[in-house]
Amino acid sequence: MTPAERERLLVGILESLSDPRSAMAEGRPHQKAKGRAIDMLTLHFGSTGRVIYLAEELAVLYPGEDVFVPDILAVLDVPQPEDDPRMAWVVAEEGRGLSLVLKVLHQGDRNKDLVANVERYARLRIPEYFVYDRLRQQVHGYRLPGPDAPRYQRIVPQMGRYSSAVLGLDLAVSGGKLQFFYGMAELFGSADLIDRLQGMMSDLETRAEQAQAQAEQAMLGLREALLAALEMRGRPCPEPVRARVLSCQEPAMLHRWLMRAMSESSLDDVFAE
Repeated sequence: MTPAERERLLVGILESLSDPRSAMAEGRPHQKAKGRAIDMLTLHFGSTGRVIYLAEELAVLYPGEDVFVPDILAVLDVPQPEDDPRMAWVVAEEGRGLSLVLKVLHQGDRNKDLVANVERYARLRIPEYFVYDRLRQQVHGYRLPGPDAPRYQRIVPQMGRYSSAVLGLDLAVSGGKLQFFYGMAELFGSADLIDRLQGMMSDLETRAEQAQAQAEQAMLGLREALLAALEMRGRPCPEPVRARVLSCQEPAMLHRWLMRAMSESSLDDVFAE
């Protein structure tokens, strides 16, 4: 494709997308669910090193087809560029079609997403298509049973999870949100990780405070034991000595003084440096 042809193609794509009927806005709930999903997937595949291209609301053009804009698309074996220059996924130019489409349905056209697109994506040989019905808290999964199959088969959930062969993950609704699972492990997005880290920090601070309280209690016990040992051996405890014991912040020194108080006869011997 020549630069001029590509420019004309992109102009046509942008013109088709300028029609508000072609892209119905579904509001903030839709945007948040979609953003969270691609965030989890991006973090997961970035950490595993698996080569997969992910994009959000990227225009897609198949030969002889109208442009469509999936919420999230995935293409296997295509690297994820750090700074993606693509303005559209043009199948004729890329040399391959999509591997998966994920739709977040909130208040959009249910017939389009659950009927028309099921037929269309199967005809385009997109191996998997998932719909997260946010309003009804359901997942719908579809998969081509073979590369030449004319229509999708519904993915049957196992224990509430819908398996994606393309992603190597399971999808499910958990806690009122779309969730991905890698084996038994739940994937987390950036916000989830921040919340977990904050929780861990809070827990560590609580444990540190508890440890400090226990240490202070132990120090108090050592001081009281030392003063009691001095009194039991009949040694008067002058106020300067008592003040020295009560102000000491070194457990090892308090322990050493206590051991001496059990055997030494004079205060000088007990508190000798």
